[in-house]
Amino acid sequence: MTTKGDTRRTGAEKERVSADEMGSKSRNTSIFAAVIVAVFAIFVAPLSADFPLSRPRRKAAALKMDEAVLSVMNEMQTEMMLFVTSEHCFQCLPQLVGLVPAGPELGSPSTISFNLNSQHALLLQLNSTPANAELCRLQFHFGEHGNYSLWVKNLNDPSQVNCTMVTNSEPINSYLPILLAFLVIASLYVLAVVWNTLKRLDTVRSLLVRFGSTMEAERLINSELGSPNRVVETSVESMFPSPAGQRLRSLDTFRGLSLVVMVFVNYGGGRYWFFRHESWNGLTVADLVFPWFVFIMGTSVCLALNASLYRGTSRSNLFWKICWRSIQLFIIGVFIINPNYCLGPLTWDSLRIPGVLQRLAFTYLVIALLELAVARVHRDSSLMSVWWYRVHDIALYWPIWCCVTALEMVWLFLTFLLPVPGCPSGYLGPGGIGDYGQYPNCTGGAAGFIDRWILGETHIYQTPSSRVVYQTSVPFDPEGILGSINSILMAFFGLQAGKILLHYRDQHRQIITRFLLWGFLLGIISAVLTRCSRDYGFIPVNKNMWSLSYVTTLSCFAFVVLLVVYYVVDVKKWWSGAPFFYPGMNSILVYVGHEVFEEYFPFRWKMINSQSHAEHLSQNLLATALWVFIAYILYRKKIFWKI
Repeated sequence: MTTKGDTRRTGAEKERVSADEMGSKSRNTSIFAAVIVAVFAIFVAPLSADFPLSRPRRKAAALKMDEAVLSVMNEMQTEMMLFVTSEHCFQCLPQLVGLVPAGPELGSPSTISFNLNSQHALLLQLNSTPANAELCRLQFHFGEHGNYSLWVKNLNDPSQVNCTMVTNSEPINSYLPILLAFLVIASLYVLAVVWNTLKRLDTVRSLLVRFGSTMEAERLINSELGSPNRVVETSVESMFPSPAGQRLRSLDTFRGLSLVVMVFVNYGGGRYWFFRHESWNGLTVADLVFPWFVFIMGTSVCLALNASLYRGTSRSNLFWKICWRSIQLFIIGVFIINPNYCLGPLTWDSLRIPGVLQRLAFTYLVIALLELAVARVHRDSSLMSVWWYRVHDIALYWPIWCCVTALEMVWLFLTFLLPVPGCPSGYLGPGGIGDYGQYPNCTGGAAGFIDRWILGETHIYQTPSSRVVYQTSVPFDPEGILGSINSILMAFFGLQAGKILLHYRDQHRQIITRFLLWGFLLGIISAVLTRCSRDYGFIPVNKNMWSLSYVTTLSCFAFVVLLVVYYVVDVKKWWSGAPFFYPGMNSILVYVGHEVFEEYFPFRWKMINSQSHAEHLSQNLLATALWVFIAYILYRKKIFWKI
């Protein structure tokens, strides 16, 4: 895949771009909004050729993405060792980069070059050999493709070593493609809003009728695409248990937003570190979307089951539907999503059992059965007189609260009290070089131990994100068994959001107030659990283990985001939800499709420069936009893949 050459587009590519641009003029506002990110690829694809790459003074390995070159100039008559520690690596052992030879003679330095990572600030440490005594240390954040020199010399006092960092050539601005993407998308969205406003004017309407056929003009003017008042009859879940089945548009919009970001980060996210999963503790953009998807699934379960019961569907019938849907999701995850058939036929020896759809299947099964057991078809008006009516959306469903609380107690007990061979009780660290290398094979503590014990090392994820920074050597699955308990908790909070929408329908102030209260309460719990820090809390925020604080933090965010989307889309109707609404209506198809066809054209192609953020960002944005467009086409054709 890695090739270099001219970044100019070929004639065929230009013709295709021109055709796309001409075709887009005839589309209405929502389709325009659905594919605006694709236009970004046209603007930033050539950017990788416009950035000058810095070259080291001495020959070194070619610079890759997120790398800088450091030339160490040693004027001392002492051989040294260069160690590096990333500030993103909590309590990590310094890692040897290489040896720095002694200067050949006084005043004539030796020079050696190293390629270092530029994603995070690094702590550089020079030790003498063979005594391994520290000579100097300094912290520095290198810029991508920058050229730097570290001068090591004695000044007036021979016993003291002076280390000075010098910038030979400035790094490139690796974030410029993101800025351009934002400007292009924002500009096109503004144009779409302006056009949507203009086409409603009588003058524009008459012009459309005059210069186009009457039928086509009426289709363009009266198109329901993007209309905030659209009612979808083929609903999976309805806002209220009413015969009309009016769909809550904000739910599909929130689900679609989470799904679009998930597709983008799965495709690479432009190879930016904040669009990848965090190595261990902490959050990145990639860590937000899956929990939000679980959250909105819980909300949908509440509304869908209540609507089905209201329509007269028996609980036994719903029970078998829930079980069958869970089995389908699990099978798709195991045999379609997880395997990489490009590497050979599927074999049991290397089959990964956990996964995203598998966790969704298990979470859906538990939360849907709990809701099915306690769902109330009819509302008792006499409840308005009881003292606990203000919290009746909670009090009426106390059995679910008891079950979820019991499950959470199981998680806490296993996480902090289960004996793990060779590891301290309650260990929540990454292992590897973390914790100063004391527990290299204890990645994930009890969570990792349970997965390896029950599923076996060959049936869980082999390359966890902790390998990059913490150099862990044991497999660890972020969708493992123990973390699935907390995914149920996440779906339960979404279920509670559904209860609020169900019990306070048409009472927008009540819904918004309760969303705010839930967000505030969960935010306080997260602050206490983490002590407002990334690594020093009682239970740090950790996506790999789906820690308790991770669930409370992301649930807090989910309530706030759902509140905003609900207010803008369903209350004020300022936004139709496009383009996120369309993938939200076909979420399973989009997720499975983007995983299966990830390596195929037009979602991926051979790049001119695979070490360019701009080119990766263009490719990933275009691939994501194509799935949004596919979801829009399926929506127009009324094709919805339901399991």
